[in-house]
Amino acid sequence: MFKSFFPSPRLFFISVIVWLSLNMLLWYTGGHGWGEYLGFPKGYAEAELPIGVSRFWSASFIWFYLWFLVSTALFAGFWRFFSDNKWQKWSIWGSAFILFNIWFGVQVSVAINAWYGPFWDMIQKMLSDGGGNIADLYNGTLTFLYIAMVAVTFAVVNAFFTSHYVFRWRTAMNEYYTANWEKLRHVEGASQRIQEDTMRFATIVEDLGVELIKSVMVLIAFLPLLFQISQKVPVLPIVGEIEHSLVWAAVVWAIVGTVVLMFVGQKLPGLQFNNQKVEAAYRKELVYGEDHENRADPLTLKELFARVRVNYFRLYFHYAYFNLVAIWYKQLDILYSLVVLFPAIAAGKMTLGLINQISNIFDKVRESFQYLISSWKTIIELLSIHKRLKAFESILDE
Repeated sequence: MFKSFFPSPRLFFISVIVWLSLNMLLWYTGGHGWGEYLGFPKGYAEAELPIGVSRFWSASFIWFYLWFLVSTALFAGFWRFFSDNKWQKWSIWGSAFILFNIWFGVQVSVAINAWYGPFWDMIQKMLSDGGGNIADLYNGTLTFLYIAMVAVTFAVVNAFFTSHYVFRWRTAMNEYYTANWEKLRHVEGASQRIQEDTMRFATIVEDLGVELIKSVMVLIAFLPLLFQISQKVPVLPIVGEIEHSLVWAAVVWAIVGTVVLMFVGQKLPGLQFNNQKVEAAYRKELVYGEDHENRADPLTLKELFARVRVNYFRLYFHYAYFNLVAIWYKQLDILYSLVVLFPAIAAGKMTLGLINQISNIFDKVRESFQYLISSWKTIIELLSIHKRLKAFESILDE
C-alpha cells in the first residue's frame, strides 16, 4: 500500500516527522525573523499584518514561502540520493504542495477571522450612532470578497492536483500488485482488491491525511488566539470562573464526543470488513457462473446471498444507533459555541464584532479537536479496506 508509492515508507514517514519538527522548532524560535539577514525590512516578523488580501504578499508571508521551498528541496534531494523509487517526485513534491495548500487555507481562515471583529464592530457603531458612511460597508465587504476569491481559487487548484496525486498513488499500487499477480490471483476477491480497494484506499488516506494536517495547523494558528481571547470570557455556564475558559470548553466537549462515538461505533469496522468478504464471495460465484454451467446454481447463490443479507441487516442496526448519537451530538454542537458565551453576554462585556470573532475562533479550535468525530465513518471504511489489503499483502510477505 505504501512502499509502492513512498520510498522506504517506515524511514520516510519518520524522516517527515523529524524534518517537520525541526523546521517548526527553528521557525518558532526565531527563524521567522531570519529574513532580515537577506534584506527583508527590519522588524517585519513582529509587524501587524494588514486586514485584507495584501497580507498574503507581506514580507512575513514571502519569507515563509522561501523557507518552505528551500526546506522541501533539501528534503527531496536527500531522498533522491538515498532512494530510486520512481514515484517519489509525486510522493514528496506532491505531498509538499498539498501541505502548502492546507497551510495557506488555514491562513485564509485567520485572515477572515481578523476581518470579523472590525467589520461587525463598525456595523454595531453605525446602528448605535444612528448611521454612518455606506462606503465603509462596501469596502469592508469587498475586503472579505477578495480574501474569499483567493481561498476559492486555491481550493479548486488543490482539489484538481489532489485528484491527480491520488490516481498516481493508485497507479503505483496497481503496478505493484499486478507484477505479483501469479502469487495473488488465488486470494478471495483478488480482482476487487486490485481494481477497487487500491482506488478507495488512496482516496480515503489522502482525505483523512489532509483533514488531520489541517486540524493540526488550525490548532497551531488559532489556539494561541483562543488563549488570549479567553480573558474576555472568564466565566462558563455551570462551571463558573475558570482560567483559559474557552480552551477548556473546546477540549472537554471534543473529548466527550470522541469517546462516546468511538464506544458506540466500535463494532462497525469489523462488520464493514466482513461485508466486503461476503459480497466478494457472492460476486465471484456469479462470475464463475458466466463461464461454467455447473457454477452459480440457485441453491448456492441463495446461500451466499443470505450471508450478504445477514451482514447488511447487522450493519443497518449498528449504524442506526451510531447515527442517532452522532446527529444528536452535532445538533448540540451548533448551540454549544453560543451557550458558552451567555455569561459574558449577560454581563454586557461583549460587542457584536467580538461575539463573531470569538465564535469563529472557538468553532475552528473545537472542530479541530473533533477530527475523530467528523471522520469516524471514513476511518471505519479505511480500517476495513486496510484489513483486506493487509491480508492480500501477507502472501507476498510470506
